Amino acid sequence: QVRLVESGGGLVQPGGSLRLSCVVFGSDRGIYPTQWHRQPPGKEREWVATIAAPGYKTFAAAVKGRASISGDSAKNTVSLELNDLKPEDTGVYYCTREGNWGQGTQVTVSS
Repeated sequence: QVRLVESGGGLVQPGGSLRLSCVVFGSDRGIYPTQWHRQPPGKEREWVATIAAPGYKTFAAAVKGRASISGDSAKNTVSLELNDLKPEDTGVYYCTREGNWGQGTQVTVSS
């Protein structure tokens, strides 16, 4: 069974950066594709980014230009880097692969 574990969240000031990591356990088909989603407080969960394969990456409009996503197959890890963070980036960030979800990591952007 695939299990995903996110880390790297925290409290960041507006304009700051964070790098979130997602370790994929138990997948015999590697780490691609993997997606990141987030759930802002009081709102529905929303898609943030997908890495379908090395070099095949897509981003939601809300983060495009401020986000990057990368995969390290040797470490079974997918990372999401967010720059120029805004208060509206606040939420719980989840990674998902093959229908499995991690427990999420909290990102709070506040001064």
